[in-house]
Amino acid sequence: MTILVTGATASVGRLLVDELVAAGATVRALTNNPARAALPAGVEVARGYLGKPATLPAALAGIDTVYLAPLPAYVEDFVRSAREAGVRRVVVLSGEPADYEAQGDPSTWHYYRIERAIEAGGFDWTFLRPGQFMNNTLGWAPTIKAGGVVRAPYPGAVQTPIDLGDIAAVARVVLLSEEFGGRKIVMSGPEGITQPEQVAQIAEAIGRDVRFEEQTPEEYVAALAPSVGAETAHWLLDGFRMMSEHPMKPEPAVADLTGRPGTTYREWVATNAAAFR
Repeated sequence: MTILVTGATASVGRLLVDELVAAGATVRALTNNPARAALPAGVEVARGYLGKPATLPAALAGIDTVYLAPLPAYVEDFVRSAREAGVRRVVVLSGEPADYEAQGDPSTWHYYRIERAIEAGGFDWTFLRPGQFMNNTLGWAPTIKAGGVVRAPYPGAVQTPIDLGDIAAVARVVLLSEEFGGRKIVMSGPEGITQPEQVAQIAEAIGRDVRFEEQTPEEYVAALAPSVGAETAHWLLDGFRMMSEHPMKPEPAVADLTGRPGTTYREWVATNAAAFR
């Protein structure tokens, strides 16, 4: 059985390719840039991209199982091509907010749009629902380097960030087993942590003072909107507000499925300290 990994150059997808190869699986990798992906020997390359639907029929030919990276704008195109190709199983990288999105206006759906389309497509599906990624805090690196400061709202918000490698490890387990069909697997890092606590651990890892400065919601949106758009900035702000009102608690999926504890933020920072220096 050959597994198609879409988004094979992206963060989780590239790590997943390594996980599957190490487990002895046969992998076809969908990527626009095979040279940049530096894929392991033996991985079959399918040149293309989910956002270029014309490349999908060739990539899906003869495929039973797909790891689907999240690209909601093109999910209906994927479903159509996958059904025509006879794909049976789809493991989706979704997100923890999917059920919350489902309660809102369909125009705001992101993860839930993907899940709904895959369910309607009639595949044997599994939805992987991680929360915040640890590497999101790499966005703090410029202000840490420039002035030893991190500015963000809601300092009391408790998150449970997850390492991308742990997501890839869970995806590998699910893809290589038939027992997870119809499951929505919420996953997180092994601890609850606030942004000031993350900043303190970065400071410890790089051996210099880094301070946390609380932003007002208005300041946060004004600073972020030029780069990501006002809608996304407000969506991110709402997430911090919710985590402040309802502190997140760790989910056991990483340990339960991989048999090892998830990566802590302190461990992640130690590995990625150079990015903040």
